[in-house]
Amino acid sequence: MEIYIKPVKKITVEERRDIYLRDLAEVVADKKTAEKLKKLKLLHIEADKKTNFLVSVTDIVRAVAARFPDNAVSNLGEADTVIDFSPTKKKDNSVWKWLKIAFVTLVLLAGSATAIMSFHSDAQMPQVFKNYYRIFFGKESDRPMLIDIPYSVGLGVGIMLFFNHFAGKKLTEDPTPIEVEMSLYETDVTDTVLDVLSDERAHEGDGNKNGTN
Repeated sequence: MEIYIKPVKKITVEERRDIYLRDLAEVVADKKTAEKLKKLKLLHIEADKKTNFLVSVTDIVRAVAARFPDNAVSNLGEADTVIDFSPTKKKDNSVWKWLKIAFVTLVLLAGSATAIMSFHSDAQMPQVFKNYYRIFFGKESDRPMLIDIPYSVGLGVGIMLFFNHFAGKKLTEDPTPIEVEMSLYETDVTDTVLDVLSDERAHEGDGNKNGTN
């Protein structure tokens, strides 16, 4: 009989120190075997501070093979899994969270306003609007509000459509640009942590070999 496992790339563990197969992988096998495998302990963490651990698919295969030596194991998921361990549960400080949100909002507001005004200044948008007004209406105007107002409204609507948010709600089911960038950032961070932990494991393995020679 063949056992299929599908490890994920990263899991977060708080307070618990025993890591089981069910924590980091989906298991496909007959019902009895799958239930036993889900309770298979892979790691016991003894660290007293927040840190990362690496569990390779080879570690999982060895543990499964030791429990069910007559079964073949096939990997359908990630080759390595990062365990983001914290010895204590993270406290949710609502005041601090809202202060950070307010600070980031002010920074983004000031930065975006500066960027828009700088672009308008560099592109001489006021003069462009005056030229448009003269072309379409045949007369000069220092403040062509008939063009300024629709442009300002359209700029705000365009920003809302681009970021796919209005009044705290998504306009469509598509991911927003910020969600896409955050997902890419999380992926890059996880991949970097995996590379670092893999290198550390490789160096430890080389050191053990040199020590035994």
